[in-house]
Amino acid sequence: MEKDHCLNFGKRKEAGCFKIAETGETDMQEMIVTAREAGQRLDKLLAKYLREAPKSFLYKMLRKKNITLNGKKAEGSEKLQEGDTVRIFFSPETLEKFTGGSLQKEAPALFPESGGLSLADTEIPSRNLEIVYEDDQVLFVNKPAGMLSQKAAPLDLSLVEYVTAYLLSSGQLTREELMGFRPGICNRLDRNTSGLVAAGKTVAGLQQLSRLFHDRTMHKYYLCVVRGQITEADYVEGYLKKQERMNQVEIFREPVKDGQLIKTAYRPLCQGRNMTLLEVELITGRSHQIRAHLASEGHPLAGDTKYGLPRFNDYFRKNYGLKHQLLHAYRMEFPRLEGALEALSGKTVFAEVPEVFQKILEREFQGCSLNCEKGNGFSTRQKKQKRE
Repeated sequence: MEKDHCLNFGKRKEAGCFKIAETGETDMQEMIVTAREAGQRLDKLLAKYLREAPKSFLYKMLRKKNITLNGKKAEGSEKLQEGDTVRIFFSPETLEKFTGGSLQKEAPALFPESGGLSLADTEIPSRNLEIVYEDDQVLFVNKPAGMLSQKAAPLDLSLVEYVTAYLLSSGQLTREELMGFRPGICNRLDRNTSGLVAAGKTVAGLQQLSRLFHDRTMHKYYLCVVRGQITEADYVEGYLKKQERMNQVEIFREPVKDGQLIKTAYRPLCQGRNMTLLEVELITGRSHQIRAHLASEGHPLAGDTKYGLPRFNDYFRKNYGLKHQLLHAYRMEFPRLEGALEALSGKTVFAEVPEVFQKILEREFQGCSLNCEKGNGFSTRQKKQKRE
């Protein structure tokens, strides 16, 4: 006798549903890979589904053909495609053991590190994410200052959890699909840095977007207010060394042990009273790079309590209530693209500056004429781009 299992990776039974064929001592489970899971390696998918199984056990089962791909022996390194069939021949006891009992539950945990808390156990507070671009593969969020990009502790709520909750509530993702794929972000901003964060909604979208960031084939631009008058564009290099215990970094002009090469380009957009509005291109993306690098050049950011100047920060705190660094990831430019990211090909994505940043621009940089045409500047009131 054959029955459909409750673990359904897709909205349609024929697209991502595990079916169990009862054969006595051993059950056969079958999964049809959906577009969301496609693009990842077979062993990666198996590790998510059989999360309690050692890797050595998974490879042994592949060698013995207890796990097959499209009816054939597999190594585990195969890249899955939509429509592929994965079959698992395990006894019910073995399956129960290595799935952690998840087959008896309605859905996997949203917080796998927390000992099994799920959406039903831990309600995520509603957050109206400012989504500035979205298509079938990816989405871009204008993250507010104060929100974690990724969790620092098991029960933290970060942008990753809010994006997951958004996809669940909008019907774009089911809780069952979380077994084979979890949405993820491709760039991480400091907690108190605002602006664009890119997230992948599918394996293919996440992989290709992450590759763009890694290969630096797209361009990332930030806005910040720094101390001092800067009148010319510049490109600076240095070496960044982390001080893990203090959660700080040091910048050196010459190579040092454990130092990472950093590259930062910037140009002034407007001058105020002993301050400058800068557009910064982050060429290498290291921890605290913009904040520490500009501070080492004598131009600390407004509001930066870690690398900035107390008197400069006090001015903005007293006049604007600013309690964090004034740094905003406002623009990303993408090259010609194909495949999963074809909809992003040649596009530029913008994120509006926060309200406090807007007030500072209006009062401290009066008469500044700026525009965002072809990346030649910016507008403090960008129109949200249509979701495609």
